[in-house]
Amino acid sequence: MDTRPIVLRALAFTASLALLHAAIAGDSWPGYRGPTADGRSDAKNLVTTWSEKENVLWKTPIHGKGWSSPVILGKQVWLTTADEVHADTTQPAKKGAPPANAVKEVTFFALCIDRDTGKIVQDVKLGTEANPAYCHPFNSYASPTPFIEQNRLYAHFGSHGTWCVDTDSGKVLWERKDLKCDHFRGPASSPIVFGDLVFLIFDGFDLQYVAALDKTSGKTVWKTDRKIKYSNDNGDIKKAYATPVVLEIGGRQQLVCPSAECTMAYDPKTGEELWRVTHGGMNGSARAVMGNGMLYLTAGHPSKIIAVKTDAKPDSTGMLPKEAVVWSATKNVPTRPSVTLDGDLLYMVSDNAIASCLEATTGKVLWSERLDGEFSSSPVLANGNLYCSNQQGKTFVLSAGKTFNAVAENRLGEGKDAGVMASPAIAGDVLFLRTKTHLYALGKR
Repeated sequence: MDTRPIVLRALAFTASLALLHAAIAGDSWPGYRGPTADGRSDAKNLVTTWSEKENVLWKTPIHGKGWSSPVILGKQVWLTTADEVHADTTQPAKKGAPPANAVKEVTFFALCIDRDTGKIVQDVKLGTEANPAYCHPFNSYASPTPFIEQNRLYAHFGSHGTWCVDTDSGKVLWERKDLKCDHFRGPASSPIVFGDLVFLIFDGFDLQYVAALDKTSGKTVWKTDRKIKYSNDNGDIKKAYATPVVLEIGGRQQLVCPSAECTMAYDPKTGEELWRVTHGGMNGSARAVMGNGMLYLTAGHPSKIIAVKTDAKPDSTGMLPKEAVVWSATKNVPTRPSVTLDGDLLYMVSDNAIASCLEATTGKVLWSERLDGEFSSSPVLANGNLYCSNQQGKTFVLSAGKTFNAVAENRLGEGKDAGVMASPAIAGDVLFLRTKTHLYALGKR
């Protein structure tokens, strides 16, 4: 046990965190949406054009099925995947239930790829589950993006399990398979690490809660039920897929956790709820971003975005007042891709391929243009360009700014397996793009 006074431990943690960010800024991608948690990178020399024959540093086939994004630290690139064994037939579904599962067994993996060569150097089998809960074919059992830090990878597969892996040896240090909920359509919420804790969101058909695990042992430190008064008792509208984020609001660290119909903030150390705001919507998956004295939160279906004052005070019930919402919008708002904030400009790409730029302080639409296909992947922003990848394998490079400017349109692979479900990652001056079948490293040779 660490016997240092709490103040000294806090100061040591703050100092180590500052050193870590200084060491890895721009050259790592530790979790979903990168080191800044909002998809921005300080890379200056990313390529804007590529094809199967141009600017591909390496291309590595990935076995199984997984929509998780790659995470990068040092010379290692990690991602997760799942091998499915399919049944020969399926049984008719009961009324109101999802279709009977065609998957009779699923095996979970964490893969390490050499950052320089693309060679798979570790293929760690984490566990196997017989007769797993149903996962919609649009989703995957390995959709949550893992989180990496020095010597540790936290690979999360929703209620199917969470594993901590030693990144040097590939040894599993701890596992949790007892944190349950009925995802109903499969998992997607990604883990994050802050301080000594791993934070997980479980927003299922039946149960909705947030958990904090000790990152060294995997033991539960706290677990807080959502306690949402839903507008309907149908469990399908209760589920959500969002990833939490720790933000400093009002001089204190707050764990902001979107959910179906509401977004809540918790004390990261204790799980105490600090406030909540109601925005409606089901199946929400976008991550919160903050700037201009506001939090930008998106609901699921029906799609909606709201800008909430960060200095708003909750009432006696913990609810933020209606006056806390500065502006809201419903047109062309995504339900799956997260939004990107850059100063006073807010960018978003809707599920059905409408790219928009909004004035972040007012919600005024500055431009809105149709791209192509459908989107699940969240955009990334680097060196004044937005990189937006669709489910058909195209990546659109758009110039960030108050006027629309398409820089390039790129495609990798052919056919239905070429699509991009995972969000891109950036480390150094290389763009890492995962398609349904391969991981690509894109850059100048």
